[in-house]
Amino acid sequence: MRDLEYLRKYYKGNIEDALKRLKNGEPVQYIVGEVDFCGNILKVNKNVLIPRFETEELVDQTIKYINKFFDKKVDILDIGTGSGAIAISLKKKVNSNVTATDISKEAIDVAKENAILNKVDIDFINTNIYENIDNKFDVVISNPPYIAYDEEIMDIVKNNEPHTALYADNNGLYFYEQILKNIKPILKDKYLISFEIGEKQFNDIKKYKDLYLPESNITCKKDMQGRDRMVFITNIE
Repeated sequence: MRDLEYLRKYYKGNIEDALKRLKNGEPVQYIVGEVDFCGNILKVNKNVLIPRFETEELVDQTIKYINKFFDKKVDILDIGTGSGAIAISLKKKVNSNVTATDISKEAIDVAKENAILNKVDIDFINTNIYENIDNKFDVVISNPPYIAYDEEIMDIVKNNEPHTALYADNNGLYFYEQILKNIKPILKDKYLISFEIGEKQFNDIKKYKDLYLPESNITCKKDMQGRDRMVFITNIE
């Protein structure tokens, strides 16, 4: 019922065609073609993950950490930007230079369009994680693919959203290890790393943190449903 109300309110095309697509299991966000994320209107299509409320919480918590730890313009790297939701929201709310990467050229194209729509200047780079990036950053943030290949998820997600943005090897942990394993050269002396995570992944991510960034501290925060959802790694007291 909520999807139907959303469709009738926001869809600008032929409503009968839209209702057929909805009945066939297509997400209402793809049918409408846009979503509201942190108060920003973002275009979405099947090349990008549909931004979730949990990721809004990640952005809000990251902003709190930035305001607490930094009193200057910060350099931010958003890994796996997708629609550009995180990068755009941080750019609009924090005094920052923002770089955003994604391995999907199609996703980068969507993100660039969203940056123009929201009138923000972001450096988008089509690359794997942060290959060939030589800059150093105060803040690295990512909502990477973190679903294990054998994990059950809703059909509407599995059948519509890009699998490269959903699934990861190593029981969903692949990108966390790859990011932390190779991150030191791009971190400034004082840094903050923010991750969205699966609700059962914190202990494994902490092991990677202890292995690759043993001098840092790690904090896990829960989402509004009480599930472990956000991890923050920093060497700032």
